[in-house]
Amino acid sequence: MTQLSRTRMALLLTFLVIMWGINWPLSKFALHYTPPVLFAGMRTVLGGFILLIFALPKYKELNLKKTWHLYFISALLNNILFYGLQTIGLEYMPAGLFSAIVFLQPVLLGIFSWIWLEEAMYGLKIFGLILGFFGVAVISSSGLSGHISIVGILLALGCSLGWALGTVFIKKTGNRVNAIWMVTLQLIIGGFFLIGFGSEFESWSSIVWNVPFTSILLFVSIFVIAMGWLAYFTLIGSGEASKVGAYTFLIPLIAIVASAIFLHEAITLSLFVGLLFIIVSICCVNIKPKSLAIKQQVEPKKC
Repeated sequence: MTQLSRTRMALLLTFLVIMWGINWPLSKFALHYTPPVLFAGMRTVLGGFILLIFALPKYKELNLKKTWHLYFISALLNNILFYGLQTIGLEYMPAGLFSAIVFLQPVLLGIFSWIWLEEAMYGLKIFGLILGFFGVAVISSSGLSGHISIVGILLALGCSLGWALGTVFIKKTGNRVNAIWMVTLQLIIGGFFLIGFGSEFESWSSIVWNVPFTSILLFVSIFVIAMGWLAYFTLIGSGEASKVGAYTFLIPLIAIVASAIFLHEAITLSLFVGLLFIIVSICCVNIKPKSLAIKQQVEPKKC
């Protein structure tokens, strides 16, 4: 396990939350010019090839013969399920409700990290994770109008489940693969799958290759996909997955603020109430009981 300084961890978290937050309005705007699944595939593949430039000097650490299956599993969970179900699911239900269900992920991540990563679980952390989810739900409540389908709910749950399992899988296998190769190959594999799937059901001729779309595609590919996933898994590999997951509750908040600025969407009272829930949630997840802190100081750390 690679430990990060508090300053570097804070910088990575800030970058991640901002980039993944503004990704929602940017992607929503880009969908005026492109079909959703093809867009998801293109930005993911481009992000993977951008990271490939930095991964190639470490080709000796690839060890593809022994670890190829790990890259495919990670691509399935973190890219194919997460981005694929996300783009399809938004066609079935309001974006606010869909994002609220997807951000059940930190709660699932906290449970899975307790089961498979042996991370500590205690009452305050459970309360914090649940409160954070309710905070996201309150923030997203303005988007609950419209038709709600069972298919959309199942797709959102699948998206959340894939992301949570993918994060635990990365943490669990982190000592068997090089981190940058893991992120690079999962993006390339997942991206090509999404492009193939999109090519079957969507039309390439529907894409409008103008300056706004190209600019968003490049920005999202570089900063949201390539650098965002690398920052996320760097944070996951350096500490407790459930604690990093708690900070992702802030992403819908950033998304709504960015949407208000760039897409002129309204900011409501629910935003401030949800923000209060999220702040308390993060505090609860990051506060350790004294008895647990003393116990961890006595026991040797496992990496």
